[in-house]
Amino acid sequence: MDLSYFIFLSSGLFLGWSLGANDAANVFGTAVGTKMLRFKTAATIASICIILGAVFGGSGTSRTLVELGSVNELAGAFMVALSAALAVYWMVNNGTPVSTTQAIVGSIVGWNFYSNHHTDTTILAKIVSTWIICPVLSGIIAICIYLIIKQYIKHSQMHIIHQDLYTRLGLIAACAFGAYALGANNIANVMGVFVDAAPFHEVTIGYMKLSGTQILFFIGGLAISSGVFTYSQKIIKTIGNDVMSMSPIIAWIVVVAQSLVLFLFASESIKNFLEGYNIPSLPLVPVSSSQAVIGAVIGIGIAKGGRGIRWSLLSKVSLGWITTPIVSALICFIFLFVLENVFNLIVYH
Repeated sequence: MDLSYFIFLSSGLFLGWSLGANDAANVFGTAVGTKMLRFKTAATIASICIILGAVFGGSGTSRTLVELGSVNELAGAFMVALSAALAVYWMVNNGTPVSTTQAIVGSIVGWNFYSNHHTDTTILAKIVSTWIICPVLSGIIAICIYLIIKQYIKHSQMHIIHQDLYTRLGLIAACAFGAYALGANNIANVMGVFVDAAPFHEVTIGYMKLSGTQILFFIGGLAISSGVFTYSQKIIKTIGNDVMSMSPIIAWIVVVAQSLVLFLFASESIKNFLEGYNIPSLPLVPVSSSQAVIGAVIGIGIAKGGRGIRWSLLSKVSLGWITTPIVSALICFIFLFVLENVFNLIVYH
């Protein structure tokens, strides 16, 4: 197995670490921020489920990124992933939740420009449209769940101790589902550009077979998990309670809403089922868990009359969403030039 592949893959692993550091907050930041779950407990559950989602549910969204730009040299793939990772790391270091999807899309477009490869505007438009659809859909789902739960609590006779227990159990289940959906939806951002060059072969473990791509996604899932444990607590502070003060039940609603959105954009089964009955379906596109969770928070804030939302912080986060793909594309374009002209590496063909 060629050692150079793993050297180039290191940028994808760095991006996976950055994604874990940034997006873990979207999965369990609200649960930790409301002190319903301890950080280590939430991080352990999330890490296991992220890996499972990446391995068993990540194939659909990766094909969409390949259609946007088929990065055809390892050195080029290295720089695409590294550029996205640097953009994400810069934002994370400032305590701003960002979109890894926007970062990798910006990098791919930067590679397309540098290599004179055509950027499929139809695919790009489909991806960009989800940057609007994702938070809106998450907000709508959150509002619906909030209104249902509000009516249920109003008419139920549940003791407060039982309510606390069920809320904790619900948060654990929601975090597990959210982490699985995150792994399935976002592993394409981390490992998608390396799929064509992956040197791994199919392996059999008991009754289970893993393809070479699934092994690659497993490695990417480990990188994401390392980011969850080592650097996600800074972002959790922002998502946990800084955008809007949340009760444990509101935290549960936020996690469920964003998890459903990520899962809907990653599930090939749901897409095939709907299309089988000629029902319009959502595209299999990596979407931003940051956008989904903040869409859910805003949705609940609107349902509560718009009270308590810290709009100044949201403007900072929104600016990060706009800046990320531009910064990522510029970094990629500049450093592709450096790799080709200073280090004499082939970055495209």
